[in-house]
Amino acid sequence: MAKPAPTLLLCFDFDGTLINHEGEPAFHPAMGDMLRHFKSQGAAWVVNTGRSLSQTLEGIAQHHLFMLPDYIIAQECEIYRPGFFKPWKDFGSWNSRARRAHDHFVDKHRLFLNEMREHVEQNTRAEFLMGDLGQVGIVAVDEPELDEICEVIDVRTALDPDIGYHRNGRYLRFTHSSYSKGTALQELARMIGVPRERIFAAGDNHNDLPMLDAGVAGNIACPVNALDPVKAHVQAHGGYLATRPASEGMMEALEHFFLRTPR
Repeated sequence: MAKPAPTLLLCFDFDGTLINHEGEPAFHPAMGDMLRHFKSQGAAWVVNTGRSLSQTLEGIAQHHLFMLPDYIIAQECEIYRPGFFKPWKDFGSWNSRARRAHDHFVDKHRLFLNEMREHVEQNTRAEFLMGDLGQVGIVAVDEPELDEICEVIDVRTALDPDIGYHRNGRYLRFTHSSYSKGTALQELARMIGVPRERIFAAGDNHNDLPMLDAGVAGNIACPVNALDPVKAHVQAHGGYLATRPASEGMMEALEHFFLRTPR
């Protein structure tokens, strides 16, 4: 017999949304209680982060979440679930497709990437990075500098729609535009049978915007510590702006959407 679809899919960014690095505690234990309540009602929850899978698991242990998520979306697009023979494994064929698309993206747009490297090195104080595992990105000295670099990139993306990037603070990583926190969340929801109206998504930074989309999640939110552009986006799309930071704000948002007594 097929496993029934979750009643809800609760999706959270990790750093800044679940975890408040300036707070004490960084993760409010009452948030764990709330997640356990939702799970008892048939919900599933997912961490959707720019961290790698191993970094995500380290962060969960470090900040004492005491409960593993049902799924992890790592590096903004790779979907994992717990496995029988190893702790976490690829869920479906999405990850292999994403990796092939990224490899093709780097080969196809090598000229563009070289032009961006030249621009960064000649006109900014930022650092252009090309990693051994195919990662290509930029580390700016501050967010205003990255704002200016993104303006240059966006001119090109208007001509080549498969050029995408994930941005978090002063860090940027190039990728194929079809693979993001938003498209990965959509794919996860499709595989487990959860409709858009029963998806909650929350984040605080630029790279969270693809999942804070009314076409992806019917219930969107951000904590009070979110960046101003994220707050503006959430507000403009009928989402919930919490008055508290990180996990405290997430408790507030979950109560707003799902636990309020109807009048």
